[in-house]
Amino acid sequence: MTNCVLGLVTCGSRTEARRLARAVLDAKLAACVNVLDGVGSHYWWHGKLEQTKETMLLIKTTKANMGAVTRTIEASHSYDVPEIIFVPIAAGGRNYLNWIRKSVNKK
Repeated sequence: MTNCVLGLVTCGSRTEARRLARAVLDAKLAACVNVLDGVGSHYWWHGKLEQTKETMLLIKTTKANMGAVTRTIEASHSYDVPEIIFVPIAAGGRNYLNWIRKSVNKK
């Protein structure tokens, strides 16, 4: 197991996703953020089944930065309950994982 994680955040628009990605990167809380358009989301909200198009952020960072990433996203996300999920990166290319660790602020 590594100390690197992948953050998943859905956004209501590409504009919002790019703004949030930039906020995380400007604070050096992530090494890389991918912006994926055209995500089809199906979910329950207030007792009703909803369907919408969203934009997904894939945030490569470390466990130590999860709290700061969460606070940064929550501070300006348009959703009442934004999806902010972190998945441990069990393994990966050694050079890539080292690059993630070297690219972020140490907490």
